[in-house]
Amino acid sequence: MRIIAGEWRGRPLKAPQGDTTRPTADRTRETLFSMLTSRLGSFDGLVVADLFAGSGALGLEALSRGAAEAIFVEQDAAALRALRANIANLRAQDRCDVRAASVLALGPARRTPDLLLLDPPYGSGAGAVALDKLNRLGWIAPGAWISVETARTETLDVKGFTVEVTRDSGKARLHLLRPA
Repeated sequence: MRIIAGEWRGRPLKAPQGDTTRPTADRTRETLFSMLTSRLGSFDGLVVADLFAGSGALGLEALSRGAAEAIFVEQDAAALRALRANIANLRAQDRCDVRAASVLALGPARRTPDLLLLDPPYGSGAGAVALDKLNRLGWIAPGAWISVETARTETLDVKGFTVEVTRDSGKARLHLLRPA
């Protein structure tokens, strides 16, 4: 795994040990960020939430491309070790807020992210459940963009959100949503 573009282009990322997490493949990440760039134009100054963060590859990619701050939420111990190591290796501690918790245990938002990146376990339905809860807790701004990665065979339908585009990439399906 590596950072694809921006300030840290080509820098390697550590993946968590074991098979508890499933890092987003470089090619899928490249597809996602191409989709986001065509809609956002720029990541400059954005606040990003990387939920079900794993290694932090999605949030760190956004930071590399100019995002101002990233909130990482992850509960797995091995993934947290890899995430913290990746942040330290990139010397990005001052732009990162790491929360060792379940996404479903988050409280009300202190700051509303401009972009939410969710990569929940495939087949769990956790992405839809998390979006519903995060919406009720004020995590989703009216103009926010939300990305949810699921297995290619999964669909995503969450009350209060409109799916703008869906794209398949390898074993993954990428959904870009907006608040309705």
